[in-house]
Amino acid sequence: MEKKMLNALNKQINAELYSAYLYLAMSAYFESVNLSGCAHWMRAQAGEEQAHAMKFYKFICERRERVELTAIAMPAKEWDSPLAVFEDAFAHEQKVTKMINDLMVLALETKDYATQSFLKWFVDEQVEEESNADEIVQKIKMIGNNAAMMLMVDQELGKRN
Repeated sequence: MEKKMLNALNKQINAELYSAYLYLAMSAYFESVNLSGCAHWMRAQAGEEQAHAMKFYKFICERRERVELTAIAMPAKEWDSPLAVFEDAFAHEQKVTKMINDLMVLALETKDYATQSFLKWFVDEQVEEESNADEIVQKIKMIGNNAAMMLMVDQELGKRN
């Protein structure tokens, strides 16, 4: 594997772990405003992001390369509303999509076919990640300031596996 590709994959591990950290911070926010279903959804999302980081970790090791972990940035901890949290989650997923796409471009440029194959799963996964976050944003926008409807959305999100 070319060094440039390895460095980019190691950077993605950090980004995935940051994503998990961000979603845990969002979960903590939701706990503080008594929206336990939203908090549950964010904790589940954090778990997914940790699993994504481990997929990159395992792939690097399988390629007989060295994983290099770096410090994880501190995420935000306050938001103005549940809508603001999910808008940030959606924007974050769009950012991650760009990062995955950039990795794919690099894999194509370096003719790293194994990495291209590996990244295909992440390309597909990001379509789902963006769609899920956007769907929640749209629901919360529809309900506006209706607290009863927000509680219904909270209950729905609490059912996530």
